[in-house]
Amino acid sequence: MTNRITVNADRVKGTINRNIYGHFSEHLGRCIYEGLWVGEDSPIPNTNGIRNDVIAALKKMKIPVLRWPGGCFADEYHWKDGIGPRELRKRMINTHWGGVVENNHFGTHEFMMLCELLECEPYINGNVGSGTVQEMSEWVEYMTFEGVSPMAELREANGRTEPWKVKYFGVGNENWGCGGNMRPEYYADLYRQFQTYVRNYGDNRIHKIACGPNGDDYHWMETLMKQAHRFMDSTTLHYYTITGDSWQEKGAATGFPEEQWSRTLKQALYMEELLVKHSAIMDQYDPEKRIGLLVDEWGTWYDVEPGTNPGFLYQQNTIRDALVAAITLNMFNQHCDRVQMANLAQLVNVLQAVILTEGEKMLLTPTYHVFDMYKVHQDAQLLDLHLISQDVKNDKQVIPQISSSASKDDEGRIHISLCNLDHQSNAVVEIELRGLVEGKVKVAGTILSADKVDGHNTFEHPDQVAPAAFTAFTLEGRNLRVDLVPMSVTVLELTSE
Repeated sequence: MTNRITVNADRVKGTINRNIYGHFSEHLGRCIYEGLWVGEDSPIPNTNGIRNDVIAALKKMKIPVLRWPGGCFADEYHWKDGIGPRELRKRMINTHWGGVVENNHFGTHEFMMLCELLECEPYINGNVGSGTVQEMSEWVEYMTFEGVSPMAELREANGRTEPWKVKYFGVGNENWGCGGNMRPEYYADLYRQFQTYVRNYGDNRIHKIACGPNGDDYHWMETLMKQAHRFMDSTTLHYYTITGDSWQEKGAATGFPEEQWSRTLKQALYMEELLVKHSAIMDQYDPEKRIGLLVDEWGTWYDVEPGTNPGFLYQQNTIRDALVAAITLNMFNQHCDRVQMANLAQLVNVLQAVILTEGEKMLLTPTYHVFDMYKVHQDAQLLDLHLISQDVKNDKQVIPQISSSASKDDEGRIHISLCNLDHQSNAVVEIELRGLVEGKVKVAGTILSADKVDGHNTFEHPDQVAPAAFTAFTLEGRNLRVDLVPMSVTVLELTSE
């Protein structure tokens, strides 16, 4: 069966915000410690304590924005515990994640240094659940105030004279759950109060982010928008893809039964419904689409790897995760009128990580390769695309065979992302290219695929799932015929000669 796509190269639907390709780093498991931070005295090559190999990989991927310090950890985090001489910083038990000691060696200065090394925007999540208005206000002052003030003087005493630029600031996290088990009416009032004291100092302008709903909690979105939309620049949405029957049995990351392939992708595709319905609620109060929808936690969540700390949320990453990432990013691209940021959970060694580390070893996961392939969409113009996809039926699950999005960059190059969600069969896609300028078109491609549904990279074999050149296409005039292998992600680049 043939799938059909029409790309209207002369019809632009919006701009894909680079921050859709953002990431999330929480004080959870081995994400911060071991994954990012090893300390200046580590034998692992580092820059001021941050791993050089991880920095290089993330810069290649063009990470645009990084969220920190949580997650659930954010509403237990008191920022003053993480400043000053490291040997004097408070030690605490991370009660949310694994019951291990948090020594606070990685704090505000270290995070902002990390963002400077990565050349990405910092996204700070403030503490509403167990914090105070004063604490949040002083954190913003500490980071961004230039002049005479108690917090600016404290920052200077800790070695930083110049203030940082902080654009994105979240007022609380998951306040419907681990951030306080609040009702939306109560949180909306708290948000209005707390955000008042998240001030702009000098020429720093903060983009204020309200804690939005979990999954399909449309009542939370409705209440928050009704009561607080005038005071926010964006609101959030969290949604995780699980495969098992419950949060207690979420399914395995590898060695899973074949029927869970389609089930997982079906769960991931539910994001489309969430985006449509939450956007419709936002449209009632913000028809101009001034307020962004930030999906600042998303990704797959499986049972932890056997023998690892259950609170560390360490899981392997397979070609199945690559497909989840690719189809989700396609959906975000298509909704770029409202979705202005997304943050995959999480950056290193936790959940759907793009990087795994083990001592001095590091590997890139299949999900990393998707982000690296898709970076061509960052800040590009979303093109009008119409897709007619065949259905794939497996174990009572029905999913489309193809997911796709297309964009045009500043140099006029067109990139078309194509996912074959079928784990058994090739997919033929006929693409009609409309609205191109006259002249010859040159096509090149990159593909990511595997020979098993749980194909993944290990420290012994780190390149089992890696991108390769793609040539299985023919171009006749303005008609492009593409043959996609099963369970694959492909990015085509079209240039005019």
